[in-house]
Amino acid sequence: MSQPMVQARGVRKRYGSLEVLRGIDLTVERGQVCCLLGPSGSGKSTFLRCINHLERVDGGTLKVDGDLVGYRRHAGKLHELGEREVAERRRDIGMVFQRFNLFPHMTALDNVCEAPVKVAGVSKAEAEAEAQRLLEQVGLADRAGHFPAQLSGGQQQRVAIARALAMKPKLMLFDEPTSALDPELVGDVLDVMRRLAADGMTMVVVTHEIGFAREVADTAVFMDEGVVVEAGAPRQVLTEPTQERTRAFLSKVL
Repeated sequence: MSQPMVQARGVRKRYGSLEVLRGIDLTVERGQVCCLLGPSGSGKSTFLRCINHLERVDGGTLKVDGDLVGYRRHAGKLHELGEREVAERRRDIGMVFQRFNLFPHMTALDNVCEAPVKVAGVSKAEAEAEAQRLLEQVGLADRAGHFPAQLSGGQQQRVAIARALAMKPKLMLFDEPTSALDPELVGDVLDVMRRLAADGMTMVVVTHEIGFAREVADTAVFMDEGVVVEAGAPRQVLTEPTQERTRAFLSKVL
């Protein structure tokens, strides 16, 4: 049997006296889409950042594709990986943030090419051909020569998705990718994510887009105060939740 793509067991994270994650157990199988829902401050984004070691976990274990995130086990003890090893493993995980974080002095094409050329050692010609294909995939083939300032927020976010895909990740993480967009721009970004899901990309998505979670997710996870309150099939969690806290949250956002 293949390893789950993401496996969290008792994951904890604290900042000083504030415990943000209080024992997260979660499994995401290959090819699945997992949507993390919940109020602001519930720990969703922190957990997402732990998956690619942008944040260190303070307890429990977290694995991606069977490998411990940020650590290796030797002689029964955990040893933190060096920055180079962390960066190597992080190449397999694409991440799209709320803000697009594009290089403002580079065109859309160059933004998508940058990491394959500078990090993966791909030739410029090969990287440009793949970048053009990815921009076409996200509906921006005609914007390849545009700079970020010449693009709408939704277009910039789609370039950011193409940039993450350029490293050929086996896992994609999305941290509220539509929250900074005007409402009329949200649909184009969600359409790209729907196509990725249909193509079998494993995705963990922090989102407030309940409709997207209901339509696309294999698993919906409701978090609050650093714990998983409820998890299961979207139909069950979003329409027939068993926990009062989940029902209270959904009554305010649906």
